[in-house]
Amino acid sequence: MKQILALILAFISFDLFASDPVKEALLKSGDASKYPSDNLLVVFDSTQVVVKESGLTYVTGHSLTRVLTSKGAMDLDVVKFGYDPLSAYIRIDQVTIYKADGTIITLDTASVLDYPAPARAIYWGAREKMIGIGHLEPGDAVEVFMFRKGFTYALLQDEDDRYIPPMKGNFYDIVEFFGPNPIVEKVYQVTIPKDKLLQFRFYNGEAEVSALKEGDNMQYSFTKRDILHQKPEPRVVAQSDVAPKLLLSTSSDWFAKSTWFFSVNEDFGSFETTPEITAKVNEILKGAKTEMDTVSLLTHWCADEIRYSGISMGEGEGFTLHKGEMTFNDRCGVCKDKAGMLITMLRAAGMKSYPAMTMAGSRIDYIPADQFNHCVTVVKLKDGKYHLLDPTWVPFTRELWSSAEQQQQYLMGVPEGADLGTTPISAPENHYIKITGNSILSAEGTLTGTVEITAEGQSDATVRGLFKYSRPSLWKTNVEKELIKIHPKAHVTKIEFSDPIAYKEGPVTVKISYMIPEYAIVSGNTVIFTPVTVAPVFKSYQGQLSFDTGLKERQYPFRDRCSRLVEISETVTLPRVKNVVCLPSAEKQDGKSASFNGGYELIGNTLTFSGTARFGKRVYDASDWPEFRSAVDGQNKFADEPVIFNMNN
Repeated sequence: MKQILALILAFISFDLFASDPVKEALLKSGDASKYPSDNLLVVFDSTQVVVKESGLTYVTGHSLTRVLTSKGAMDLDVVKFGYDPLSAYIRIDQVTIYKADGTIITLDTASVLDYPAPARAIYWGAREKMIGIGHLEPGDAVEVFMFRKGFTYALLQDEDDRYIPPMKGNFYDIVEFFGPNPIVEKVYQVTIPKDKLLQFRFYNGEAEVSALKEGDNMQYSFTKRDILHQKPEPRVVAQSDVAPKLLLSTSSDWFAKSTWFFSVNEDFGSFETTPEITAKVNEILKGAKTEMDTVSLLTHWCADEIRYSGISMGEGEGFTLHKGEMTFNDRCGVCKDKAGMLITMLRAAGMKSYPAMTMAGSRIDYIPADQFNHCVTVVKLKDGKYHLLDPTWVPFTRELWSSAEQQQQYLMGVPEGADLGTTPISAPENHYIKITGNSILSAEGTLTGTVEITAEGQSDATVRGLFKYSRPSLWKTNVEKELIKIHPKAHVTKIEFSDPIAYKEGPVTVKISYMIPEYAIVSGNTVIFTPVTVAPVFKSYQGQLSFDTGLKERQYPFRDRCSRLVEISETVTLPRVKNVVCLPSAEKQDGKSASFNGGYELIGNTLTFSGTARFGKRVYDASDWPEFRSAVDGQNKFADEPVIFNMNN
């Protein structure tokens, strides 16, 4: 009732304001009833960008946000903007609060705070500017004017030129026409010298677009109205892959970006070796016999021995990779440092190697704006082809390139230039997990047996994590927890496993001996139970089983961690079977992207189960969901439907 009254007051009181755009926008924006599931409403969000000949940009932002609920009031109690002082400057120019009772409050911008931004793993000196708004009520609105110049990456620039972008004279931007709150109107306007060819494209929707000549400049405007917050689907791809966005760039094409990326690092000397690095390379490669031995040994050294921690500072942030000497001495760095260290070592070993940029977690679209958040390595082998390596994503992993990055775009920084590429799909057989069980069920319902697990590729990395991320004293407990998930009385009597650190020696194997009292429900002569592997044990290591298949249809693409092959088999010796009451029927769910085939067989007192599930991608189209869902449901069916039989007296 209080919120409804506040909104009524808001509409009455706004008439008290002098006629102005803010008043008109608030009156037209509608009340909370139009947005019943939202806490805030962005009435308008306007951005004006002026691009100079050097590529330097001046950005003015103007927004008006309305509070719809008490939670929204709490969410809007602070306004803040993040920036990197090495490459950008931000100023909060004006903040005005329009209270529901008609009061207008202009905050003193002298109270704006400038403080280090919260950081984890990467400590590059990012900062935030913040101003406290204070207590708000539903119906209140906050207007903000801000100014920014510069860009988002720090490169090799003189102090006076630090706000000029890396590719001098060029401009790009990535503009999201979406957010956590509905937007009544969003406008993005860029003014740029008319001799700069600006490429742009609006993705995942439509916008009003205009291009006007203004003296020596061109002014481009993009407007979209009534942008509602998209309800996320479980395991959907990145929001930027499906929500409206605008990409702009003056770069001619990806080849131009590729050759620039190559040159900026070669000119800086990012990959020059030192006597110490060369000596370490020779030490690592003792016993290496083949080209792939060299690549594998150096990739895994950089993956395992260079800690991920962004503490190195100084020259060479952003697109310019730190010199190999710095990373070698520090033994730490972020993705570009690990990639650069590998390039330096591969070159010291006489191989041709270069950096590449990619976007972990979302798609790179074809307009050559800098849609990158990750750096990797490429090496040119004797077959004349470039091969991708990623020392950041493969510590203690049997792969050289993480297949958790399949179907992901990348751009190589090579001397001849390259177009945007996409990493290939990795066959499910490269990432198998095989679970084999042998057990005996007593007439009293106690189950004793063994479960053996072996895995490869990304499945190997997942299972191996059971051990490598905890103390040896906890390993048995960790395994026992997996059994307890299916029955609280489970007890591990013995455990054997391959050395979790010696991943180069072969796929991980784990053999568990167990006993579970009262595992089966026994009522008179009737026994009800589900084999341990079918239950399923180690469910959390089978990524497909974490999907909610209650969703019948999908609107957007979705993603798993990796392609995967799952093979499950178990043999159970039963007590004196008289007759079968329920034996779940076989399932066969065929599909191109995902499939499952499995079922039971009972011969005498011996029950066997065999099931195979194949999941063929990391990123699936929405149209793949029926096949994927059917394959998961096929496996889940046997976990949900128990075996029921009667025993002989």
